[in-house]
Amino acid sequence: MIIDYFRLSLKNLLRRRLRSWLTMIGIIIGITAVVSLIGMGQGLQAAITSQFGDLGTDKITITASGGFGPPGTAVVKPLTTSELDKIKRINGVKLAAGRLVRPGKLEFNNVVGFGYAVSIPDDPEARKLLEETFNLKAQEGRLLRVTDQRKIMVGNLLGEDKAGFGKPIVAGSKVKLQDKDFTVVGVLEPQGNLIMDSSVMMNEKDMRELLNIPKDVYDVIAVQVQPGADMQTVQDNIERVLRKARDVKKGEEDFQVQTPQQLLDQVNSTLFAVQLFVYIIAGISILVGGIGIMNAMFMSVVERTRDIGIMKSIGARNRTIFFLFFIESGLLGSVGGLIGAVLGTLLATLMALAGRAALGADLIRAHISIWLIISTVVGAFLLGSIFGTIPAYRASRLRPVEALRRKK
Repeated sequence: MIIDYFRLSLKNLLRRRLRSWLTMIGIIIGITAVVSLIGMGQGLQAAITSQFGDLGTDKITITASGGFGPPGTAVVKPLTTSELDKIKRINGVKLAAGRLVRPGKLEFNNVVGFGYAVSIPDDPEARKLLEETFNLKAQEGRLLRVTDQRKIMVGNLLGEDKAGFGKPIVAGSKVKLQDKDFTVVGVLEPQGNLIMDSSVMMNEKDMRELLNIPKDVYDVIAVQVQPGADMQTVQDNIERVLRKARDVKKGEEDFQVQTPQQLLDQVNSTLFAVQLFVYIIAGISILVGGIGIMNAMFMSVVERTRDIGIMKSIGARNRTIFFLFFIESGLLGSVGGLIGAVLGTLLATLMALAGRAALGADLIRAHISIWLIISTVVGAFLLGSIFGTIPAYRASRLRPVEALRRKK
């Protein structure tokens, strides 16, 4: 019996193809937006989660707040070597290392560009900590050594000529930083971070001399927690020590102490806020589509009044008429949902490809699960059915005699 309902409903929809397509437009647009944005959001979230997983769960990042640009830069009161030494002495801290991030001028192939220079500590253990914290790996050439002088590594975007120098910077290239000659020893693997992927990395001593940076300041401090130590306790102790060293009260901190999980939570919160805004817009589109289905079904009831009268006169029950129109409206929703899901998948894939091509960032991905497709199609069917309930009920309550008397 249910199969017969679906067959009759599909036949009625095919008889009014143009109206059916116009009715489904709102559903198609809404589902396309939902699927594409959820797919992009889930892909980005998965990529970010995997990157934070690579950082490890035993790392803490400390930055001074109140600046512009990358965290810790251009602040009124930067972190200091004295504060770094105090952090190293905190119970539960295995290693702590400072890092500098500063803007600068890069010249290559007779083209001048501007970007960020990032320091690598001269201490071997601190260097290893930062390489692990920021997942630094060489795609071409090698990483910097402690003994290197006037040598640098460059981010992946510079190695792929995404910075407009006319040709890619490769291992062995000669470049000028602040009008001084440097040699590139390696190109880093993609970080998925636009700033890091377009930065230059050099030994801390070279960077301080090049940019005339005082010896007692840092922009970022990375901390590795000892195995078995409680991350929250170490974080609380670092905050307490820094509040005392910087003479600030609790709640008025001019610094941030963050774990990878906190950073991930912040990113997820931002992604959710953006997605929520788009879901509201898509929801309005779906609502308009549902109202369109309701309107189309009311018109269908009016047009088929005599048909309903004939069906009732030969024994059709109210529930038969109700289910016929109910399923027909559900089919309108589900077909629109299926088309929207396919278009949304294609749109998300194309946006991800365009984003990776434009930015060179591997973080831009699309992740469309089969359950997302199934849930959107089923949801669209239920939505169409819900909006078709009133017209279906009205059709089922028509009296056979009155229905037969009406003219088409």
